[in-house]
Amino acid sequence: MRNWDPRQSLRHYHHVKRTGRLNASPPAVLAAGFITLILVGALLLWMPFSNQQGISPLTALFSAASAVTITGLSTVDISSTYTPLGQAILLVLVQIGGLGFITFSIVTALALGKRISLKHQALAQAAFNQTSIATVRQTARTTIKITLTIEAIAIGIFTVWWWRETDFYTALGRGIFHGIMAFNNAGMSLTSTHLTNYVDDPVLVIGTTLLVIIGGIGFTVLNDIRQKKAWKTLAPYTKIVLLGTAALNLTGFALIWLLEYDNPNTLEPLSLSGQALAAWLQNVSTRTAGFNSVDIAGLEDSTTLVMMLYMFIGGGSLSLASGIKIGTFIVLMAAAWSYIFQRPQVTLLKRAISADTVQKSLALLLIMATLIFCGTLIMTLFEPAPFISILFEVVSAITTTGLSRDLTPTLSAPSQFLVIFLMFVGRLGPLTLIYSLSTQHKGLVRYPETTFQVG
Repeated sequence: MRNWDPRQSLRHYHHVKRTGRLNASPPAVLAAGFITLILVGALLLWMPFSNQQGISPLTALFSAASAVTITGLSTVDISSTYTPLGQAILLVLVQIGGLGFITFSIVTALALGKRISLKHQALAQAAFNQTSIATVRQTARTTIKITLTIEAIAIGIFTVWWWRETDFYTALGRGIFHGIMAFNNAGMSLTSTHLTNYVDDPVLVIGTTLLVIIGGIGFTVLNDIRQKKAWKTLAPYTKIVLLGTAALNLTGFALIWLLEYDNPNTLEPLSLSGQALAAWLQNVSTRTAGFNSVDIAGLEDSTTLVMMLYMFIGGGSLSLASGIKIGTFIVLMAAAWSYIFQRPQVTLLKRAISADTVQKSLALLLIMATLIFCGTLIMTLFEPAPFISILFEVVSAITTTGLSRDLTPTLSAPSQFLVIFLMFVGRLGPLTLIYSLSTQHKGLVRYPETTFQVG
């Protein structure tokens, strides 16, 4: 262990005082930025102009953390608790948290004609998981363009559709809120019933799920599709994410429909088309979106287990979804396949996957599973709820999904703090882990191998 050097600490203090800059790692800066955003958002939501009858600081903190981490869990009914200004604050927190404050800062710097510092470059590269600053610039610009374009189209469609049943300004408010929430995979709703009143509405269901899928496959994938257009020229990662997304969505849709078609609490009362739309929405929502058109607490345990698996997998890298990510899941499956069939390399689409990538995937899987176990264990100490509801709540929080079996509003204060921590770690934790694994120094010492029994 290195001894503390007071002279070095003093020099560091004078450097910070002179330059106003801290020598912190990119993930630390990102985490600090998100924490600051959450605290500012909580303060604004706690103010009398943001809520109807006064809320506790913990309620405001929970709502702000859920919005910034684009989770969607809420201990209160958003429509009746928050004023239109409070709802607008939630919307802004979701938009900033979804795109990431780093995206806005880079685009702002570029618009002002400023050069991006080396430290800012490192921060951006960590956020976007890119190695080239030119790629970061392009990704930042593309992210903003894609987001604003898709959200504008969605808001227009939803507004026109809701205009049939209400006045224009109410429809516009709903359209803006729902469109931004859906694309950002946030799952918050202006109604306590979410989409249960529109369970068989094809426009709202298909529109919502399309936004969730587009926001969940990742901006690098969207940019690759926009540039190359033809399947043959797409990058291998893009093809893997698209194929994986299609396979997961179709299998999940079939499983949920099969397991729930005769459940009187969910799909059984619906028409055939209503069942299909409900099963499709609940399947897509498990990809960390958080919308529901049926009673989640009424689902069969088997369906709940399938949904937790899909929540755990999540969406694509550099996307508005969370979980371990599709790429991680497919790499792990490929590694297992290669080991079982004694293949010399882990391959996908005739491309070799590096051992470093496999190690990162294994580390991410283990840490996420450990967090779920520890979170579930702790919550069982505070909540007298069914075990599957507690496990579902923890998985939903760590994967920033936002679905709940009616447990969130009844959580005790310790459990609320636990969920806030899980949402925060679930949003920034994987990035921090990958960064730490990518920047670790390789030791010069090599030790002799030994036989070690596993399995």
